[in-house]
Amino acid sequence: METENVIIIGSGPSGYTAAIYCARAEMKPLLFEGQRLGGQPGGQLMLTTEVENFPGFPEGLMGPEMMEKFKAQALRFDTRIEPLDVTEVDFSSRPFKLKAGDKEYLAKAVIISTGAQAMWLGVPGEEKYQGHGVSACATCDGFFFRDKHVVIVGGGDSALEEANFLTKFASKVTIMVRRDEFRASKIMQKRAMDNPKIEVMWNTEVKEVLGDGTSLTGLRILNNKSNEESEFAVSGLFVAIGHKPNTGIFKDQIELDDKGYIVVKAGTSLTSVEGVFAGGDVTDHVYRQAITAAGTGCMAALDAERWLASNE
Repeated sequence: METENVIIIGSGPSGYTAAIYCARAEMKPLLFEGQRLGGQPGGQLMLTTEVENFPGFPEGLMGPEMMEKFKAQALRFDTRIEPLDVTEVDFSSRPFKLKAGDKEYLAKAVIISTGAQAMWLGVPGEEKYQGHGVSACATCDGFFFRDKHVVIVGGGDSALEEANFLTKFASKVTIMVRRDEFRASKIMQKRAMDNPKIEVMWNTEVKEVLGDGTSLTGLRILNNKSNEESEFAVSGLFVAIGHKPNTGIFKDQIELDDKGYIVVKAGTSLTSVEGVFAGGDVTDHVYRQAITAAGTGCMAALDAERWLASNE
């Protein structure tokens, strides 16, 4: 069985950027797009409509279109791409062993770019209107809700931070919390409560996302104390109940933090296993942007290239 120089797991901005750098360095990378990891090939940008904050695209472009451009650039430099999930890995010895489909693959080095996925409410209409009024990223999509009323669901620090951010654009931000208190830190609570554009609805759950077939128009909500249901007219819904890194297959193989993110050495893409590198949202629970994912994908490729050169 041929041993690959480098196998890249994942096909978001991090994975494709790693592939471009590896391929141009004549490392002949093999990239597994994945079908379930991150929801679908291309990662979370496949659920985004217009991307306006990625340098080099002054007019903006659709998220799926951007990922097609990433993929085309990787293919241009002869990256081999397989539309499969990697379902098992063995990093206990080199060459590393990976299973995808019904085949086993060997690799001298591995770059993990499996990303993370937003946790969703799982209510009717939510998936249908993702990218059309429903979002999990205020930084990415807040601009599109200028002078509109939006709802954010969540009670932690990230929810309140995003609520404050959204007030830069929205005319009003309603935070819906299913309990009668926040989980967020005191300072974040104070900032939110002191913001005149923010209102809070306690003991409130979103039960359904309503729309006109094209975009979101409102929500069906439940007061879980009074058990009363009502419709709530709104232009946007931001879900901020957390993210889950796609690291299930790496458990007990490399070091993960308490939230399941891959731990890398500061300022590098080096994991706890020599020869295994990681980049993108699978290592990042702070920024979670396409541009930062691409940057760390570049780092992973350069680190892998240097490591291979020093070990051959």
